[in-house]
Amino acid sequence: MRVKAHTHNRFSLNRTLMVTCSGMVMALGAAAALTPAAQAQTAQAQTEEEPQVITVTAQKREQSLQDVPIVVTTLSAKLLQDAGVKDIKDMQVLTPGLTVTSTQNESLTTARIRGVGTVGDNPGMESSVGVVIDGVYRPRNGVGFGDLGEIGRIEVLKGPQGTLFGKNTSAGVINIITKEPAFVFGMDGEATVSNYDGKGVSASITGPLSEDLVAGRLFVAKRERGGFYDVNTGIGPRTLKEDADQNFYTVRGQLLFTPGAHKIRVIADYSKRDENCCATVQTRTGPTGAALNTLAAGNGVAATANPEARLAYSNRPTTQQITDGGVSVEANIKLAWLDSTLTSVTGVRKWKNTNGQDIDYSGADILYRRDNGDFKAHFDTFSQELRLAGATDKLNWLVGAFYADEDLKRTDSYVYGTQYETYLSILLAQALGLPTTTPTVSVLTGRAPGTSYTPGQGALDYYTQESKSLALFTNNGYKFTDQFEVTLGLRYTQETKKMTAIYTNSDGGVGCASALGRSGLLGNAPVGAWATIPAAARPTVVGNMCTFWGNAAFNNRRVSNEVTEKEWSGTLKGAYRFNENVMAYASYARGYKGGGYNLDRAQTGITPDSTLYFKPETVDSYELGLKTSMMNNKLLFNITAFDQTYQDFQLNTFLGTAFVVESIPELKSKGVDADIYWSTPIRGLSVQGGIAYADTKYGSFKASDLSNPARFPQLSLLPGARMSFAPEWTGSLAITWSGNIAENLRASGNIAAKYSSEYNTGSDLIPYKMQDGYTLLNARFGIGAPDQAWTLEFWAQNLTDETYKQVVINAPLQGNGFQSTVQPNGTYYNQALDSNTYDAFMGQPRTYGVTLRVKY
Repeated sequence: MRVKAHTHNRFSLNRTLMVTCSGMVMALGAAAALTPAAQAQTAQAQTEEEPQVITVTAQKREQSLQDVPIVVTTLSAKLLQDAGVKDIKDMQVLTPGLTVTSTQNESLTTARIRGVGTVGDNPGMESSVGVVIDGVYRPRNGVGFGDLGEIGRIEVLKGPQGTLFGKNTSAGVINIITKEPAFVFGMDGEATVSNYDGKGVSASITGPLSEDLVAGRLFVAKRERGGFYDVNTGIGPRTLKEDADQNFYTVRGQLLFTPGAHKIRVIADYSKRDENCCATVQTRTGPTGAALNTLAAGNGVAATANPEARLAYSNRPTTQQITDGGVSVEANIKLAWLDSTLTSVTGVRKWKNTNGQDIDYSGADILYRRDNGDFKAHFDTFSQELRLAGATDKLNWLVGAFYADEDLKRTDSYVYGTQYETYLSILLAQALGLPTTTPTVSVLTGRAPGTSYTPGQGALDYYTQESKSLALFTNNGYKFTDQFEVTLGLRYTQETKKMTAIYTNSDGGVGCASALGRSGLLGNAPVGAWATIPAAARPTVVGNMCTFWGNAAFNNRRVSNEVTEKEWSGTLKGAYRFNENVMAYASYARGYKGGGYNLDRAQTGITPDSTLYFKPETVDSYELGLKTSMMNNKLLFNITAFDQTYQDFQLNTFLGTAFVVESIPELKSKGVDADIYWSTPIRGLSVQGGIAYADTKYGSFKASDLSNPARFPQLSLLPGARMSFAPEWTGSLAITWSGNIAENLRASGNIAAKYSSEYNTGSDLIPYKMQDGYTLLNARFGIGAPDQAWTLEFWAQNLTDETYKQVVINAPLQGNGFQSTVQPNGTYYNQALDSNTYDAFMGQPRTYGVTLRVKY
């Protein structure tokens, strides 16, 4: 039986994070005192335990977290397991300042740090936040999305890290380190059942293949789940009544060779997803909703928006098929020369997605993408990183080189549905004051009804991009005294991108061409009904008939471009240790992310843009931090103030007529990050959390500051405003307890919470796209054998069933937001005149289940 949780906001959390956290501390404290055994554990002095040492490799060598002059949030294997983290979306509940969202499908996933990230809808754009898994850079956030398997730890590094990681990143790095093979035999297994028909199994085995020389590890997992949305399929042909389901498997095998002092690790992995994602729900239904419901017999869109119902409207399939696989080899060779280590990391990866989409997000049959391969992306990547590092009493040094070769192929399509022409006729009739039963399109094109935008015809485009990146970098720390150390890093990057684009319209764009030819806009006299349309209104009417997917100007259009960019970046850090418990540091870093090409149709008015190139993104980042250890390293508290200025920030946005990438002249982010790690006096009870304040705003700019001034009206809300997905405050807290409650029984518990203040979810900052502040709460309770031979866990994600929006979008062809003239507020937006329907990709509802773990 399928069980759903639709009682949203029943226990809505709108309090501050501190109130939530204090309640969790008291709850777990009480739980620890329930039994005499727990009371005895609590009574033991904290000093009897080993000091807390958190090891990270953020600077490409093993160090204590408290010795690293970088903002790092580290998540241990135990915490990740206790919190149920399977992928980078799950981990955001444990990381203040990190937001991860998805839109049309889950391959379009975007990670943001301090509000800064790269919208994932355009594969031509690299990520401001890099994802690195076992030393191999993943070229897009969506490529790094998936079951991460057995995780050793995750390090979230905030700010530019170009002198430490092979690929440039301007906002930060999510560094994921999986568990390596062990020379002690072990097996683990897991089985889960949950609501929404969820079920999953995973198993791993590790051990020596040759004593003290070769060890292996194999991990396999299979997970399924029903959809989070109910779907009204409208007039069809879709038959599936749910969406945002899960169905995938993954295999990951490793070999570890340890000849002498050397270490070689070989990893091969493959995963496949065959799912349905992503439909949307209406958050506001505009005037066009009536026409859609007329066409779909009342099943077009929600007459009254109710996101909490999670009822989506989609008459076309949203199939999502993703394959991801690769091989990596990491070799660490000890050299006698300067007692150094040579590290080589080689990665070869292939990733492919094929999707279907209901572009109009309604039950009417207007516009869609087939799931036959006409909407897909394919990445082939090769990367090679070499590092030589060593240390003396005074100097830690590293020099390295990085090379990456990425081949990207994309196919994109827009297909007219059976009701496209009828719906467009209704919209034009309403705008021109004609009866809505008038075949307006036919009247304006002079063609027989149903032949201007023939069902099944449309746009089909092909893109290729070859990227080659070569970098030389160095990162060196010198101790002038035992207390004072200076780190200098420098990087030189050269990147070359070659792209081709081939645009086709299977019907030749005949509807657009006919309308344009009769409109009088080409210098001829207007023909037929066009003569009755005021001259000032004709460009708008033609614009609606020559949308980018039907624009005849793209017929067999070919574009080929190449660019080579060269850039210096680097960092300078100074760290002073007042004593063994307190270190202060100051740093400057310049980050860089390469330019590229907009792999999408882009037009100004109805004229295709002459260039698809967008400029590189750079950032100057200043930080001042303090790292402290107290209570014999039981309590770690780190705080950092930051000030970052981005130049030519790459913004991917929808302008109403086309998806474009515009370079915003300036973006500033300043604030404070604070993290706490506390191994409490209660044995087995630990607390980890943090709080982040970020004031992330666009600088002031005007139309002439943009690469294309015509884009300014739809960006006019941005100057001086808070950036989208940039909450002013975020905070996270995870409380974990484990211990024996009887001679043969062990218990464990974890509560994790994440608070975000309000933020806008749209790149254009339209007020209807705001998300109010909210708190997510996850909980897990386990009971099992003291040696963890078996553990039964009861868990819930989003325990309070908080309803929140990931991303809000303008529903295509369903109204207008921005106006053609400046409004009283000085922008081109007037909320009173906004006629758009708005749709949302919703966050995950409450899920709950039971997991059985076995270990040998």
